[in-house]
Amino acid sequence: MTSAPLKGSDRVEVGPLADGTGTAPTVRPSSPRRRGRSAPYWFLAPTLTLFAAFTVIPIGYAVWLSLHKVQVKGIGLGKGARSEVWNGFGNYADVLNNSEFGHSVLRAFGYGLIVIPTMLGLALVFALMLDTPKARSASFARLMIFLPYAVPGIIAALMWGFLYLPAVSPFYYLLDKFGLPEPDLFNGGNLYLSFANIAVWGGTGFNMIVIYTALRAIPQEIYEAARIDGASDLRIALSIKIPIVMPSLVLTFFFSVIATLQVFTEPMALKPLTNNLQSTWSPLMAIYDSAFLKSDIYGASATAVVLALATFVLSFTLLRISDRYTREDRA
Repeated sequence: MTSAPLKGSDRVEVGPLADGTGTAPTVRPSSPRRRGRSAPYWFLAPTLTLFAAFTVIPIGYAVWLSLHKVQVKGIGLGKGARSEVWNGFGNYADVLNNSEFGHSVLRAFGYGLIVIPTMLGLALVFALMLDTPKARSASFARLMIFLPYAVPGIIAALMWGFLYLPAVSPFYYLLDKFGLPEPDLFNGGNLYLSFANIAVWGGTGFNMIVIYTALRAIPQEIYEAARIDGASDLRIALSIKIPIVMPSLVLTFFFSVIATLQVFTEPMALKPLTNNLQSTWSPLMAIYDSAFLKSDIYGASATAVVLALATFVLSFTLLRISDRYTREDRA
């Protein structure tokens, strides 16, 4: 008589013999349902591990750094002359009292006032145009509109930066040939337009895809009923399509607000091309300046935490407002 080997999840129980004269061990296999309960956690383990290693731990370390500072003894030379000490909320007080950081936030908001309405407006118009029955070569047009988003941000910024330079730009050559005025795109208010143009060129395609996907999910029967009632394509777009895709517009708006507060690539790439751009033009540039140019990693960490909290509060507030209006519309 042979017996199968025990598995690690099997249970051995002792029970009476059939004739009642004694006891004998009985192997009961574990329930497949019980074994399957832990399967989702094993699948989630790699993602949770990476999330903790590259998101949770760095954030915690940044918060820890923001609560400390370097204490210098004497002239700061020799072993033990510099030590890390507790600073509490001192770094945060310095950030909130730093006028340069406040100006960088205001510049980012001014940049967002140009970028967000323009980008989302163009994305909505393109999505509505591609969703009309009369659209020709919609697949090719959709690809061409989305293609700039696939270009890395640093490459797009450098490409547009050289197009802004009068010495090498073909646009300035044409303006000079026709005797037209040549604007300075690296000075004053034109600087905002230069950055905004790069962001709109690269981000419109992504937002268009989000809105277009929502439009394609609308049942065609709704459009057919509206056309039977005599509604034009413009009336269908204004009265049916835009209200239905409003959640997608809200989503793209939130993404755009967060991206505006985190603008870094465009001004950082164009900074070597002009002397009119401060090293603290945007909030992230101010953090970069503190951490890597001034070697103040503690102050930079505090600035990063303040920016993250401001982004969270702004996003949470906008979501609550949007959710409240959505509930009122449904009621």
